[in-house]
Amino acid sequence: MKHSYFTIVLMALALPASVQATSVGATSVGATSVGATSVGATSVGATTQQNALSLEQAITLAQQNDPWLHGNHLKQQAVEHASIAANTLPDPKVSVGMMNLPTDGWNLSQEGMTQFKVGVSQMFGRGDSLAIKSKQLKLSATQFPLQRQDRKAKLQSNVTQLWLDAYLAQKTIALIKQDRVLFEQIAEVAKAGYSSVVGKTRQQDVVRAQLELIQLEDRLTVEQQKLETALAQLNEWLHIYDATALDVAYDFDKQRTAFTVSDNLPHLELAYAALLKPEHYARNELAKLLLNHPINRAIDVKQQVSEQTIALNKQQYQPQWGVNASYGYRDDMPSGMSRADLFSVGVTFDLPLFTKNKQDKQVAAAVAESEAVKTDKLLMVKQMLSAVEKELKLLNRLSDRQTLYATQLLKQAHYQAEAALTAYTNDDGDFAEVVRARIAELNARIGALKIDVDALKAVSRINYLLTQATQPAERSHTLGAN
Repeated sequence: MKHSYFTIVLMALALPASVQATSVGATSVGATSVGATSVGATSVGATTQQNALSLEQAITLAQQNDPWLHGNHLKQQAVEHASIAANTLPDPKVSVGMMNLPTDGWNLSQEGMTQFKVGVSQMFGRGDSLAIKSKQLKLSATQFPLQRQDRKAKLQSNVTQLWLDAYLAQKTIALIKQDRVLFEQIAEVAKAGYSSVVGKTRQQDVVRAQLELIQLEDRLTVEQQKLETALAQLNEWLHIYDATALDVAYDFDKQRTAFTVSDNLPHLELAYAALLKPEHYARNELAKLLLNHPINRAIDVKQQVSEQTIALNKQQYQPQWGVNASYGYRDDMPSGMSRADLFSVGVTFDLPLFTKNKQDKQVAAAVAESEAVKTDKLLMVKQMLSAVEKELKLLNRLSDRQTLYATQLLKQAHYQAEAALTAYTNDDGDFAEVVRARIAELNARIGALKIDVDALKAVSRINYLLTQATQPAERSHTLGAN
């Protein structure tokens, strides 16, 4: 055996006897949950993991500290207050004036027609337009709770994607660092063997070992960049703010900027898993679920509002009525005889006679707008249905790959690495093959981790699409409704 020196040292660096081959669930679509186990990696910052941010904590912080949700509450209150004001008559108008003053002396008692006049007039709504406008605004206000439900679900999905990106980069760094220690030891062995009269190490083996170390360092830098980017994006949603002091300057320096994510991959339940199984899958049933998504429920509200717009425009055919009354005070005659004061009352109304190019067109425009809203809903359901099916197919393939990695690929990569090492120590292999086999095993473990993370991302996106509105839209216009 020519490599007796290498045999002793490399066997001391022998690869682990077992490989964590279990992958995320490795389940088909329709599983009740998708989980993940570590792929043989050491924890990143194990001493600080107690202070690391879990996915649940990140979602809670994002939903509790989203200024958009608070602003949406305020907008809802504004519309609801406006609905009350809309059902109120316009303010009456008061007029005060002097009538028929003689210009030859400006004497109030000279002429019998001279009078001091006070009048008041009041206009009324056209038909039932005030009540309809109020109802329209009340309906419009019911969109806001649905918008908040969608926002919270979207926040959960977006934060999950970013958290998983950070987790993937963090665990990949851990895997690379774990192997870098081994490659550093292999490089030292190669150098020692090259300088030894006993070993048969070639100069290219030393160079190859050093090259792999440099490439690992580059991979670490790339993954560190991904981790920092994901954490910076995630940090956008974690800023704490005080909703009661919005007029105070926001202090960004008080927000935390340095943190890590927890070292445990969460388990995410796949919503409506039974319905999504291939043997039970029905597009019509899935479409019914999608119709109850807060976005589509908000479109329903928009359609109801447009129907009220039609009714409101039809009121333009009705005349608008108004009443007015006035009291005229007259001074006594120059002879001292009193004059009677005067009282007037009247009614005004307009006549919508020429409706062809005004009222008729306004109603037609409102009808067309209402029909267009129906197409918006159909388009949204089609897009969401396609998105769900795309994610389901992706999840199916990821599940197949998880099974392949767990049952074959990880084990074979480990056996290949051990076989290459054994062959080399018995002078029947090449040093470069030992390195390649070890890199292949590292890539397999990182690949398995990425599949796990991608599966959870797909589940998160499906769950968002299948979010269900929690309350009927027509009963959600109470102030402060969630």
